[in-house]
Amino acid sequence: MNMEREEAFRRARAWIAQAGDHHIDGKRVAGSGPRIAVVNPATGEQIGSVAGGGAAEVDAAVNAARDCFRSAAWRDMLPATREALLLRLADLVELHAAELAAIETLDNGVPYPMALAMAGKGGPSAIRYNAGWARRLGGEEAAPSVPGRWHAYTVNQPLGVAGLIVPWNAPLAIACNKVSAALAAGCTAVLKPAELAPMTCVRLVELVHEAGFPAGAINLVNGTGPQAGAALAAHRGVDKISFTGSTVTGQGIMRQAADRVTRISLELGGKSPVVVFDDADLARAVPGVGMGIFANSGQVCAAGSRLFLHDAIYDEFLERLAGFAGSLKIGPGEQDGTMIGPLISAAQQAKVADFVAGAEAEGARVVFRSEVPDGPGYFSPLTILDQVHPDMRAVREEIFGPVLCVMRFGAGESLAELIERANDTDYGLSAYGWTSSLERAQVMARDLGAGSVKINGSGMEFALPFGGFGQSGLGRENARMGVLAFTETKAVMIGY
Repeated sequence: MNMEREEAFRRARAWIAQAGDHHIDGKRVAGSGPRIAVVNPATGEQIGSVAGGGAAEVDAAVNAARDCFRSAAWRDMLPATREALLLRLADLVELHAAELAAIETLDNGVPYPMALAMAGKGGPSAIRYNAGWARRLGGEEAAPSVPGRWHAYTVNQPLGVAGLIVPWNAPLAIACNKVSAALAAGCTAVLKPAELAPMTCVRLVELVHEAGFPAGAINLVNGTGPQAGAALAAHRGVDKISFTGSTVTGQGIMRQAADRVTRISLELGGKSPVVVFDDADLARAVPGVGMGIFANSGQVCAAGSRLFLHDAIYDEFLERLAGFAGSLKIGPGEQDGTMIGPLISAAQQAKVADFVAGAEAEGARVVFRSEVPDGPGYFSPLTILDQVHPDMRAVREEIFGPVLCVMRFGAGESLAELIERANDTDYGLSAYGWTSSLERAQVMARDLGAGSVKINGSGMEFALPFGGFGQSGLGRENARMGVLAFTETKAVMIGY
């Protein structure tokens, strides 16, 4: 480990040990509830704690956000000023990228190079992209269809107070995106991090204050989902909920929002198909498929977890994929060379193991199972299963772990039939295809039932909206749509 990296982890540990309070109206607030342990999933050791918030803290945070939203300082702030503040925030995140990456590695186990990429590039890029929309959210002129002299147009107005609920698998990147979109639109917000990995969100809010946003523009309440999360989703002072997490929790938020017809955006689970044809470039497809399921230990909502593989390349592809998986070093994210870290918790580790054991009991074959480090930590073997059938739990339900289910298809199966199999899921977040045929790529892009379809690659593009079909959610993040999701459209007619 080089000296710069060592120093980043030293600073991260020192900061975690004294951080973890709520941030309400620009001030640290200890709160009244019991503190929640922050555990390093690579070791199982407690490294800090956060305040356990509930209804009282949420109420104070929402009121602070509401007061800020109604203040002249916020309402009269020029969009260009919000943009400048967001660009300053992006610079600060970039400046502190090594520290933020070390915090995230200790907090949720992600390998340091991946955390550094998110802190040094992904997070700042999201903030800068959303900042650019602050001055570009104007409405439209309309040609009146009624008699008389009218000036008719629309205005996109900020909704008000946004509740931002962030998951534990990529907290910094997702918080950067949600926070910057809400602020760019002119909303104020209450951020609720996941209790399993809250620390980079806390540090981000400190940087929001340092960037110069007024007190109350962004508030943070720590706590569990049933306590702080539920209180935020149900609060009558919240005008918008933006949630990323499990489908089950999203359904609960949807029911709460229905009582008040609160605007919601839900980015939920996935069981994404990957289709590899016999004309695919295997040199690109093998690592693409491998990292698509094994990166972040499979704890990615858009992970390609159902692989449909052409008969003609089936054996060769699996052999090469197993070799690729075997080359991925599993270990603590802090260690040099680690490419795959632990799962987030012992409960998640047990859940993934149960899925694999259940699939084996139902007849699945383990094509590959990696070794994991001895000793503490919530590590899970990288696992490739074939001889699976569509009704298996491991095929139908989101595992959120490094488990790939492989199914065959052959030349006798039409593209329409294959796509029907790929679409046989309650989810619809992402879908992937690997082929050299442009015609086939266009058909897959049209017919695969997912909010995002990627052919011959993967990754996130901020200029394109991201969200799902079916049980993968409602609404979209990213692009202009992602910022407009924090606004309400008003129609105006002025007679003269």
